[in-house]
This record gives sequence, C-alpha cells and structure tokens, in this order.
Amino acid sequence: MDLTTYYMGLRLKNPLVVSASPLSHHIENYPRMEAAGIAAIVTSSIFQEYIEQENFFDPDQFSVLGADKLAESMVFSTEKSGYPLGPREYLEHIRLAKKSVEIPVIASLNGRTAESWVSYAKRVEEAGADAIELNIYFIPTDTGKTGGQIEEVYIDLVQGVRAAVKIPLAVKVGPYFSNMANMAKRFEQAGANALVLFNRFYQPDIDVATMTVVPNLMLSTAYDARLSLRWIAILHGKLKMSLAATSGIHHAQDVIKLLLAGADATMLCSVLLKEGIEHAAVILKGVYQWMQDNGYKSVDQIKGKLSQKSCGSPSVFERVNYMKMLKSFPG
Repeated sequence: MDLTTYYMGLRLKNPLVVSASPLSHHIENYPRMEAAGIAAIVTSSIFQEYIEQENFFDPDQFSVLGADKLAESMVFSTEKSGYPLGPREYLEHIRLAKKSVEIPVIASLNGRTAESWVSYAKRVEEAGADAIELNIYFIPTDTGKTGGQIEEVYIDLVQGVRAAVKIPLAVKVGPYFSNMANMAKRFEQAGANALVLFNRFYQPDIDVATMTVVPNLMLSTAYDARLSLRWIAILHGKLKMSLAATSGIHHAQDVIKLLLAGADATMLCSVLLKEGIEHAAVILKGVYQWMQDNGYKSVDQIKGKLSQKSCGSPSVFERVNYMKMLKSFPG
C-alpha cells in the first residue's frame, strides 16, 4: 500500500501533517509525532509583532534605560504575552527540530501586513526549514477600505515573502473573500506553492459578570472540515499548487473524504490535543484499512475522485448539492 503524497514539492510518506499548535512548541514532541506516523510538522507560529519588536529595539539600549521605560517600550514582549519563543529562539527551535526528526519541518510565520519583517523569512530558510507556511490572520475593520484593497494586502504579503526565500511557500487563509476561487489563483500567481484551507478565526466572548471581553478557545469538531472539503473539491484540478485541509480532521474517514475531494495533505491539531500524539497512528491505520478494503493501492488513485473536476456537470456541482441539502431536513 502506497500512502505517499506530494505537498508543494515535498515527498511525504502519507497525508498526515501536524498543523501549527502548542504540540510543536516542544522539541521532545517531534520524535513522538514522527514515531506515530506523522509525515511532516508545522512549527508553532512566530508572530509579525515579535519579529518587528526584535528588529526595532536594540537590546543593548535596555541596559541604560530605567525599568519603567523598558516596561513601556516592550508592549509586545514575549514575556508579557506568554509566548515561549522570541525571534532568535524560534530560529534555534527550527534547527533543533530538524536535528530531531527526518520528516519535513515547516516553519509558520503569522503576519498581517507586508512590512520589513518579511526579511525574517530568509533567516528561517537559513535555519533549515524545509518550507514556510504563511499564516495570514487579520480582521479588516476600516470602513473606508474596499474588498479589493484588502485583497492587495494579502497579495503583497505573499509576494514579499516569496521574494525573500527559495524554499516552498504555503499560504494559510480564512474563507472570507468575495471570490475564493479567484483569490486562490492570485495566490498561486503571487508565488505560493500550496494553499492551506482554512484558518480558523477565534471569536471572543463577553463575560457579563465581569463586564470584560474574554478569549473563548474551542477545539474543532469533525463538522468543521466541511468548509475545507467544499473548497478543495471546487479548486482541485484548477490550480497547479498543492491543497491542504486543516480544521476538523479527527478520524480516518475525514482524511479519506478530503483525499477524495482532492487534498494533497490533511492537517491534524485538535484531535491530537484531545487524544494525544499517538492517536495519529490510529487515524493512519484507519486510512490504510479503508484503502485495503476498497481495493485501492495508492493515495493517487483516490485523490480528487469526488472533486468538481470529476463531476459530469461541474457547473451544476454546487447548486444541486445545495438544493439536495435543503430538502434533506424533514419538515
């Protein structure tokens, strides 16, 4: 049974990839993930704010500044945020990760604008990362900006990072574009080698007792994979770049569904946080068993088998499924 897949030019022994998460904060987890069958690991993210902080502030200045001045200046300090890795530590983290496993290690850069921090991507490449996943996360709130202007921010950011590095570049985004298919094509034209669908926008909550806005992190469920499933099925065959699914992948059948839709890689996070790293082996065994039971000898045989490209009438693909779904609920 050949579970090999190719993701943005990287040869993976199977489609299971660990997405950026607290699991990849710790180097000791990397060998465990590899032993469980994981084919590639995305490191925890380094944020634009921390990179810009390092570039802007000269650490030697702090030796002559009073403690009060230092506290005022370091608004985004890693110590205050609780983030375990600063920009320098992050580069060392990549080096150690590469030494600890033989599978690809993909660095995660989390940004929102095309500023000078994109040069940091070159340092990530030099540290040994096999690829970069550019995680673009911001919520536009300026009523004066059009959708087209916001899209240009995304494209400029991708082009900036692409110009800085030669290693493969994946782009991880949310689904909130007026035409996701067009944006996918534009990302490819900007130099992206893969598209990761989709970034989850974590919504805050309000505590009415304390009258404060509070974070409210909820892990994904298998239902959350539906959005990725839909768009991967639509985009498969229309783009040259790889497609990866993330969010809501909890079971072997989730992996199989996404492969049938056309995914090149499927990313795990919440299920491993819930069940433990070793649960990846259970998922992989389930994929292997399903393929064996159904007479498939390779991932390539099933990839995209149920995508829009394989549909007899692609133009009807979305509309008919929409109509069927609305009629499926009993009145």
